[in-house]
Amino acid sequence: MDKDRKARSEAHHDKVELRFLKKVAARLPEDLDILQALAELYTKTGCYDRGLAIDIQLSQLLPNDDLVWYNLGCSYALAHRFNEAFEALTQSIDLGYGDYDWMKTDPDLANLSADPRFESLLNWLYTVCNEEEL
Repeated sequence: MDKDRKARSEAHHDKVELRFLKKVAARLPEDLDILQALAELYTKTGCYDRGLAIDIQLSQLLPNDDLVWYNLGCSYALAHRFNEAFEALTQSIDLGYGDYDWMKTDPDLANLSADPRFESLLNWLYTVCNEEEL
């Protein structure tokens, strides 16, 4: 019972926070911190298409940010848009993303694991990370 109550409490908290962030984002539509928090909360609450829309916006506002492109790849994967996911993840690595261990286990990318391109992407990332250490 305590688990159910805790889950309901967290869901309620997420809804309240989401309403708040949407209002703040309406007033400050290009505030990067607000947009990033909103995208993360949309994803956390299963509103993948809304999170994806904000991640696309962030990739336009911050075109050289590897983490923005990584998050965009995750959003595409969650929305079952796999070609776009691989393109965004490739861009992320090109821009310097280097957390091989996280990419390999990130639950947001689980939809990609059966695709041979994912293993290829991981191998490339592993190679890039090891070359940088030399």
